[in-house]
Formats: sequence, C-alpha cells, structure tokens
Amino acid sequence: MCGKVSCRWHKFESWVWIVSVWRTAEITVIRMKNGLEISCSLTLGSVTLLYWKLKDGVIVVMVKEFNREEHVYKSDAFEEIIKDTIRFFNGTPVVDLPTSEQFFGTGVYAIYYIGQYELYAEIGKRNRIEFAQPIYVGKAVPRGWRQARVTNSDANKSTELYTRLKEHSRSIDQVENLNGNDFTCRFMILEGAESNLIGTVEAALIRYYFPIWNTEIDGFGNHDPGSGRYNQAKSNWDILHPGRPWADKCLGETPPVNKVKEKVAVYFTSKRDK
Repeated sequence: MCGKVSCRWHKFESWVWIVSVWRTAEITVIRMKNGLEISCSLTLGSVTLLYWKLKDGVIVVMVKEFNREEHVYKSDAFEEIIKDTIRFFNGTPVVDLPTSEQFFGTGVYAIYYIGQYELYAEIGKRNRIEFAQPIYVGKAVPRGWRQARVTNSDANKSTELYTRLKEHSRSIDQVENLNGNDFTCRFMILEGAESNLIGTVEAALIRYYFPIWNTEIDGFGNHDPGSGRYNQAKSNWDILHPGRPWADKCLGETPPVNKVKEKVAVYFTSKRDK
C-alpha cells in the first residue's frame, strides 16, 4: 500500500534528520541518498516502512505487510552436507581415550562407555557389540575462534582436539566410580573452510544421539570456575561422580544424589520409548 502523511522536519546535523510524522512516530534517520531520498527499515504497527521521500514538505511512504517467510533461510544442500558429515563421523576409527599420540587439529568428538557400572550398564552393553551410543559429544575449536581471531593456518597447528580429549580422560581418572579403561572415543578433524561447521555438526550429533552426559547429566565438560566463583553448585555429573578436586570446592546447594539418579532412570525410559 502507498500513502501520504503530513510531517515537519528539521536538520540538526548533516548526517542526522529527525522527522516527526503526524500521528505516527518520531524517526531518527542516519542514511540519506542524494539529500532527498532516505532508505531504511522501520516497523510501524503491523507493516514495515521500506523508504520514504521528502518532497515539498510531504513524505511519501511506501510500506509492505510483514511476511515471516521472507526472513527464513532454507537449503536442501546444507541439510545434505550435515548428513554427509555425520556419515563420515560414524565411519572414523574408534581409539583409546586419550589417544596414544598427540596430533594437530580441531573438530568434533564422541566418547563411548563400554564398562558395566550400574548406571550406564545399558550403554556399555550396547557399545561392547557396536559403538552405537555415545555417552558424550563435544567440540574443540582453536583459541580465538569465537572472536574470529584465528586463521586457517593457526587452526591447522592447534592441538585443541587432542587437549580436550586428554582433559576428559583426566576428569574420568579423578573420580571414584569410573574407570578410564572403560572409555573410548572417535573424532573428526574439521579444518579450513570446514571448521565453520564445528558447532553445527556437534549440535546435529547431540540431537541425533541424545547422549546422557549432554542432556540429563550435564557438567562433564565443565572447567574449574576459578577462585571467587566456588559459590556455585556442583553439576549433576559431579554429584554422581565425586572426585574432581575443583568440583569439591563448589559450595552451592545441590540436589541429593538419589534425585540425580532418578534423572538417569528417566533418560533410559525415554530412550526406550523412542
């Protein structure tokens, strides 16, 4: 729809115009074109203002009804890429946790339990036949990745993936009721342009496998919060698996261990129902 509204306008600085539109709103404009036509986007009620033109003291307004579909990105090709990464991931070798040799790379990993600890016996039994159910899925990105301060060359020289797996192995070795020999892992290195998929692939694997340490029993991947932050509660993982020295310093109120074990039972019941 197109219409005209009366207005008064004032020039305060060369790059800022404040336009008071009759019965509408006060609009601050910071973009001008040829001194007359101004382009911007502004919501007015249920419509979006596309642009207006100042002419002879009258603003001519062009508006368009809001259409959510014009903002939704869809790509069958992208969906196929994610499926392909999961297929590749599931075909990578399963190795010891931690790996026997240090290596360069960042990417995504899964940890598998093969033991007989009562809480996870069902997972262990299944994985002794076939590595089909991760107990945890995670990612390792190069330092500075979140702030876009890393180059592809830096990422290729990073040992973050190896280091992350080693940290997880150390956490397991520190607790009282888990045995490090009962855990293995697989991982996929994503470097170059493919490193942009790290977070997406991790999320896709978590949605697909619903690992218990990512969902019901969270906290396995936590780090020492540091001095002055120990007033927080222990994670559910640390309640079930006491022994990490820094977790023992956390003084916040925590649920009893029986309540956390109930969450494990709920997890396996929901998995069987799917």
